[in-house]
Formats: sequence, C-alpha cells, structure tokens
Amino acid sequence: MQQGKKNLALMGLITLGIVYGDIGTSPLYVMTALINDAGGLNKLSEDYIIGCLSLVFWTLMLMTTIKYVLVALRADNHGEGGIFALYVLVRKRRKWLIYPALLGGAALLADGTLTPAVTVTTAIEGLKGVALGPATPINSQTTVIWVTFTILLILFLIQRFGTAFIGKGFGPLMLIWFSFLGAFGIANLIKEPLVVRALSPHYGLMLLFSPENKVGIFILGSIFLATTGAEALYSDMGHVGRQAIYVTWPFVFLTLTLNYFGQGAYLIHNLGHFTTTSSAFNPFYEMLPSWAYLFGVAIATIAAIIASQALITGSFTLVEEAIGLKLLPKMAISHPSLLRGQIYIRTINWLLCACTTLALFYFRTSEHMEAAYGLAITITMFMTTLLLYQYLASRRHNWFALPFACLYAVIEIIFLVSSLTKFDHGGYVTLFITLVIVAIMVAWYFGNKLRDFLDGETAWTHLGDYKRTLQELTDDEAIPLYISNLVMLTKVRDGDAIKREVLYSILDKTPKRAKVYWFVTVNTTSEPYTNYYTVDMMGTRNVVNLQLYLGFKMNHQVSLYLRQVVNDLMRQGIIDPQPQKYTTTPGRQVGDFRFVIIQDQLSSSIQLRGWQLLLIGARIFIQNHSTTPVQWFGLESSQVTVEKVPILLNRRAVPMVNQRAVYHQKPKE
Repeated sequence: MQQGKKNLALMGLITLGIVYGDIGTSPLYVMTALINDAGGLNKLSEDYIIGCLSLVFWTLMLMTTIKYVLVALRADNHGEGGIFALYVLVRKRRKWLIYPALLGGAALLADGTLTPAVTVTTAIEGLKGVALGPATPINSQTTVIWVTFTILLILFLIQRFGTAFIGKGFGPLMLIWFSFLGAFGIANLIKEPLVVRALSPHYGLMLLFSPENKVGIFILGSIFLATTGAEALYSDMGHVGRQAIYVTWPFVFLTLTLNYFGQGAYLIHNLGHFTTTSSAFNPFYEMLPSWAYLFGVAIATIAAIIASQALITGSFTLVEEAIGLKLLPKMAISHPSLLRGQIYIRTINWLLCACTTLALFYFRTSEHMEAAYGLAITITMFMTTLLLYQYLASRRHNWFALPFACLYAVIEIIFLVSSLTKFDHGGYVTLFITLVIVAIMVAWYFGNKLRDFLDGETAWTHLGDYKRTLQELTDDEAIPLYISNLVMLTKVRDGDAIKREVLYSILDKTPKRAKVYWFVTVNTTSEPYTNYYTVDMMGTRNVVNLQLYLGFKMNHQVSLYLRQVVNDLMRQGIIDPQPQKYTTTPGRQVGDFRFVIIQDQLSSSIQLRGWQLLLIGARIFIQNHSTTPVQWFGLESSQVTVEKVPILLNRRAVPMVNQRAVYHQKPKE
C-alpha cells in the first residue's frame, strides 16, 4: 500500500510536468486580455473585475473539471485519450463522425502553432525595462522578440535528440510554478478577501449583460483563454494515466483559482492609483513584490518553455495517431530514446517551428497574440462534444448523454461566436492553418476511399489462383534467380484477394523468380500498441500471406519484423532454409531480400468527374511530396524497387480507331 502511494505521488509529479503546461501558463495573459476588453486600467471597476473572476472560475469548473476531467477521461482507448482516440471508439456508429474528428484534430494542431509564441513572449515581456545592475538587457519589444525566437529555436533544435533527459526535471519545476501561483495569489487575496464573492456564478452572469462590459458577450473570447489547455489535458492522458490526473488536477485547479483571484484582488486594491495606461500592463507581474519579481519572471519563462515542449510533443503524438488512422500521409517517425512515448517527426517539428516563428514576428506582442489565440480550439472542443455524445450513447447512458451534449453544445457555440471577434485581430491565421490541414486530411482520406471505390472488384484477383504458377516459377531454373525473398508490400484482403497489378509485376513483366514470395499487409489496429502477426502459407512452402498487426502508435519497421518472422518459420520447418555460399556470417540460413512497392500515378487517359479528378490528383500530389514508402516502412538500408502504375486502370477511356481497309489488287498478267 505504501509503495502504491509512493508510485502514485511520483506519477503525479511527472503529470505536473507533462499535462498542465498550457493551462498552467494561462494566468500570464488572461487578466491582461480582460483589462484590454474593458478599454484599459482606467476603465476598470470592482464589479467588472469580480464578474471576470466569476466567469474564469466557472469556465474552469464547467469546461475543464466537469467535461474533461470527470467525463472525457473515462472515454479512453486502452489508456489513450484525445479526439482521435475518441473517434476510434465511436467510428462504427456513424460514418459522418469522421468529419468532426478531421476538423477537431486539424484545429487542435493549428491553434498549437500560437501556444509557444504567446506563452514565451508573455514571460519574456516581464523583463522588458527591468534593470539588472547598471544595464537593462531587454529594453524594447524588438529585443523581446529576438530573445523569444532564440529560446524557441533552441527548443525545436533539441527535439531530434529526445527530451527525456530534460523531461525528468519538468515535474519539480512545475510544482514550484504552481506553488508560486498559489502563494502569491493568497498574498494578494488577503488584502481584498471579499473577492471570493466571485465563486458565485451570479456575478459572472450579471457582467455579461452589464453596461460596464463594453464588449458584451464577446468577453467570453478572452475568458476562454483560461481553459485552452483542457483538450491537451485529455490528449496527454496516455502518457500519465487517468488516475494521475485525478490526483493532481484539484491542486492545479486550486492554485490557478488562487492566482486569478489574487490578480483580481490586486487590481481592486489599486483602483484609481495606477500610474500607467500602457496596454502591456500585466497584473501577474505587477502584483509581485520587488524581491520576488525576477524570480517570478524566471519561473514563468521556465513554465512557458515547458508548456511549449508539451505542445510540441503533443503535436507529434496527434500526427502519429492521424497517420495510423490514415487521416494523414505517412511521415518518417523516429524514436530518440527508449521511452515508448518519445517520438520525433522531423517534418512536423520544422513546420511547427516555421509557423510559430512567423506568428511571433507577425504579431510581435503578446497582446496581439492573445487577441488571435483560442479561436480554433473552440472548434476542437465542440467537435469533442459531438463525439462524446456518441460515446456516452454507445455505453447506454442516454439519460445523461443528451442533456450533457446539449448543455456543452450551447456553451461552446457561445464561446465560438464570442471568439469569432478575434478573426480580424489575427484569428484568421489559425483558421487558415486549420483549413490547410483539413484540406490535406480530406484529400488523403477521401482520396484513398475514392480510389478504392473506383478500382472496383475487377482490379482484384485471388492469390490462391496463382500459387501453382508461383511454385513453377520458383522451380524454373531456366530463369535467372531474381532474389531469394521477394517481398511485395501490398494489401491482401480476406479470401486472399490481391490487386491484379501485384501479380502482373511478378509474372508479366520480366518474371521475378524467387525462392519465397512474401505478400505483406500492414494492418493498423484500433489499439495503440498492438504487435503480432499471422501467416497463411497457401498450402505451399514458398508463397506467404503475412499479415502484420500494428497499433496506431507503433513504428512500422517492416524489415525488422520480417526478419523475426523468417527465423520463426525456419525454426518451425515451415519454409526451407536458404544457406548462403558467399557470406560474412558463417552458417547464415537466411537469403537476401528485395522489397517491391507499387505506387499510383495519374494517367491522362482517365475519365472522371471534375471533383473526382481533383480529389485523386490532390491525393497523389500529397503522396509524391510526403514521406516515401522506403522511409515509412523503415527500409532505408534494404534493397527496394518502387514501381509506378497508372491509377484506375479499369476506368481508362479507350479511344476508338476507325479502320480503313486498303486493298491492293494484284494486276492481271
């Protein structure tokens, strides 16, 4: 029992460093955004501040605590959370559920491009104009930008080495951060204890319709910033487990509330005594005593870096899941460390770096970033609600599912409408990125669906019908041996159905004679870490239908899996040994391998409707400009042949040729 509590405490510490970076740094900018909504410090009133605090508290309670911690965390796919894991749980109920999954996942990725920029910039702005001895290192916003850029660039550069070595220190550092938030929240709350009135939702509701609220219901766009990390909390469940979040969230929620209330108390206590009207005024820093100011900036910067790191890691995980579900094209995924959750996707890392950097230099100040931040994530939350309703209904919780979905749909639609005011202030940036990602997902997912549909059954044949031919080809010594093991990376469906073009490649082109023909299908399962295979020898010793079953978070190192399968089958006497006469490994019984991959290419002779041609063309364009099959299947050090074949052979337009008969009559003699 004692050991169990110790392990849970350790896991809770790790959870602080992994899960709460985004939501934990929101006190850096939420109150600043609300001050700007009021029109500046001189426009603030006690009722306005109390109303804002009430809205922040109940937003955290309703959106994060109830929806995500108490409800969404129970919708896990073998311990994995997030919108794609949730989609896997419900996709068999309704075909249209793919649409909220696509849109929600794309919006989550897009909104994340702004998170590192806004959090680190806000932290560094705390040093602007602060004298360190005789010098003032950061004396302008331009300097803030370049310091932020340097920090972010270093963060993206170290991703390829893995972050396990620095991740170990994240938990204790975030414990210090949250303790700091709570402690200085209390220190200011003591001066104005009546701020706790904000715990009543009455004050928040009154503010929405109060004349002191110059922006009306659109103030919820800034309030929403307090809960933007809730979706990330759900997505990160697979890294730490549900129980660890249950244990740590009350502490995080308490410290966040105390800090927000402390900032509110500071503002009320100093109403009418502010000496600045600068829009860069940040109550988080201003409420700190002078002796704690520099430490506050330092720990805020560290927390912002940790939040950015969590965002980058979360993006890798989200993209990996999307690839496994065939919502995105294949990308090269590497594992910098032995930890299961440690992955690195080079393409995503640098795309994210580019987007974050452009956002930094485009918006320049945290004030402008806050104005654009949070719009896309409201879309993700609404999509999650739709999927959660289907999940709850599938568990026969109809008594709860419909009221839950209706309540949160109304709340999130209001948040979405409120956040649309951010469109002109920069929200169009994240919406544009969302649409680009959605377009890629639609082209890839539905392009594959359309290709398979248009191919029809005539493009398929049965492997069993050709097993005798393949045996005869193996035994025909008149044909030079092409390779010992010919591996066709293709799809063999139930009933040994296989694309005709695969057998055409082996038999009709220059015949490829091999000792063993491997037809390898890589199946992605709904579970994250599945890893097993099945073999059908088709009643032969040289024709192998190999089905690999890999979880949607497993790496596709086909060559490694295949070598294990070969050794297993030889040990069981199912296939013949392949002794090598010339080898550097004495006694080697496994021959050489050649992997053949057949790729689609668009033929000019295809007759399709305009939208079909556009969709297929987009799908092939993405295929040709993303990770190659060689990289995806981990075949960089293997012999590989990639064969291009025209797509939709059975839909080609065959031109009619008019025959003209020409007769030559032999002259009479």
